[in-house]
Amino acid sequence: MTQFSGQTAFVTGGSRGIGRSIAERLVNDGAKVAVMDVNEEALAEVREHFSDQDVLAIKADVTNRNEVEGAMKEAYEAYGSIDILVNNAGVIRDNMLFKMTEDDWQTVMDVHLKGSFNAASVAQEYMVKQKYGRIINLSSNVALGNRGQANYSTAKAGLQGFTKTLAIELGKFNITTNAIAPGFIETDMTRATAERLGITFEKLVEASVANIPVARSGKPEDIANAAAFFADKHSSFVNGQVLYVAGGPMA
Repeated sequence: MTQFSGQTAFVTGGSRGIGRSIAERLVNDGAKVAVMDVNEEALAEVREHFSDQDVLAIKADVTNRNEVEGAMKEAYEAYGSIDILVNNAGVIRDNMLFKMTEDDWQTVMDVHLKGSFNAASVAQEYMVKQKYGRIINLSSNVALGNRGQANYSTAKAGLQGFTKTLAIELGKFNITTNAIAPGFIETDMTRATAERLGITFEKLVEASVANIPVARSGKPEDIANAAAFFADKHSSFVNGQVLYVAGGPMA
């Protein structure tokens, strides 16, 4: 497919899980893709996996503005534009409030909120000049609240407000900003949640599916499909929206 032919996508936290699935969908649909991550081992896997495709794997930390600027400049110089930004980088530091440390709180805020701010702020400079862009922020159904995730819930809710504000500010430049709020998706992150709860991943999947109307758990590909819709040039009148990809109603 050539849906994104001639376009460059920049995916933060794109070495594994949802981010990697989005990168794969976009490159298979014709985009040139830059994947940014802090995990060099995972980036090496990305380079091997996409060895015969237009994928650039860059080590950089989303919380460091200078590193983000350098990574995006590298992608621009390699591919000639920055058309699609996917703010996917994320971490969890789950704990009940009375056990949550200040570092648990700040780490999650920095990666999700400061990281998305850094990437969007740098990307919009390229997008405004070319009068075109698509910014996609990864929120979560946990933005509605979840026991043991006060930090993560707050950050993901903040990304929804960030999304709507960027939509207002950047829309006149033919730049849309939307958010995807995944429900239960089978990833390394949800496996870590099972470990925190002291149960097997299979038990967590079973318990989650019991509350999902479509009676199955989500896969990273489900989120990649939604990202491809928001990234498409034909979605130009969809702006500032939060799409819950969760197998049933959320908000």
